[in-house]
Amino acid sequence: MTGGPGRRLLVLLLVHSVLAQAITFVLRPAVTYRAIELDVPGGWLGALAASFAVVPLLLAVPSGQATDRFGERRVMIAGALLMTVSAAVLLLAGSAPAGLAAGIVVLGTGHLLCVVGQQAAVANAAPPDRFDTAFGHYTFAASLGQALGPGLIVLAGGGQAVPHTGALFAASTGIGLVLTLSALFLRLPAVAAGAREREDGGMRTLVRLPGLPRALLVSCIVIAAVDITLVYLPALGTDRGLTAGFVGLLLTLRAVASMVSRFFLGKLVALLGRRRLMVGTAALSAVSMAALALPLPAAAMACLVVFLGLGLGVGQPLTMAWLAHSTPPGLRGRAMSLRLTGNRLGQVVLPSAVGAVAVSTGAAGVLCATAAALAAAAALAGR
Repeated sequence: MTGGPGRRLLVLLLVHSVLAQAITFVLRPAVTYRAIELDVPGGWLGALAASFAVVPLLLAVPSGQATDRFGERRVMIAGALLMTVSAAVLLLAGSAPAGLAAGIVVLGTGHLLCVVGQQAAVANAAPPDRFDTAFGHYTFAASLGQALGPGLIVLAGGGQAVPHTGALFAASTGIGLVLTLSALFLRLPAVAAGAREREDGGMRTLVRLPGLPRALLVSCIVIAAVDITLVYLPALGTDRGLTAGFVGLLLTLRAVASMVSRFFLGKLVALLGRRRLMVGTAALSAVSMAALALPLPAAAMACLVVFLGLGLGVGQPLTMAWLAHSTPPGLRGRAMSLRLTGNRLGQVVLPSAVGAVAVSTGAAGVLCATAAALAAAAALAGR
């Protein structure tokens, strides 16, 4: 990926990742704010967060099979179109809870297709000795999008408790059109026909990889923790009278901190090793998340969010690189989709469970419960 065509491919992949994450990370907090406007009960916010992952949970493995069979580009185009449609649905039908749920379901499906295609493309285009660095840079781009998305919240009324959600939905529709155009210009390297056709024993080969269940469980806890910060930091802000602009700043700081840890991932792995790095960052995330539940001044909250982002940024690229190392080219789409299946399961189960906690303890209790899950992830990584 260092020559002229490879560099152009890398740039387009990174642009596609930035835009896909930007849409996701502006629409999901915006849906939370719209739900607050509609007086949706706090316990239902967890269910609304889980709806992002319900349909993708069922489609994750088939999307990986489609990626291996038909190519990454087609899957990414389909995902970009669905993400654009989701923003339009929220713009036109987001005045009712059912419209919000429908828009989030479509968003989750489009996001799944984009991410499976992107990850398979990186795995098939990067040399094996550069997987940690390649996935670090790929997830760095994802974090950049996650930082830009909340920045739009500041522009759409950051000085208010609830921003102008209609403007956020409209802006996301425009970004979705650009996302679709960027996918149309992708030209990915061909994979041998024999590899594309490899079906027999594919999933059986993957599920027999040693250490796979623990790796998938750690990955799903980390991604669910990111989801919970998206949903419950705005809820915590409204509980404590924080402005939408400050909450958007916190979300941006978390994403920027994740960008830093991901950009230097290759060097961190060479220095510490994958297992030690995973244990340390999961533990750092757990402590930071628990501390955020305390009544703290704004500066302390900002510092804790930075530590949280540094920790949460490492889990995803590490498991991607491990899977890419462990699977042949014809199975990498399915390998990434299997990882995403575990992630989506965590995104359904964990937010729904902590949503029940929110009924009695509020957003602060949700953060404490999530911290306990991250501590369990650190213990699993150590084993």
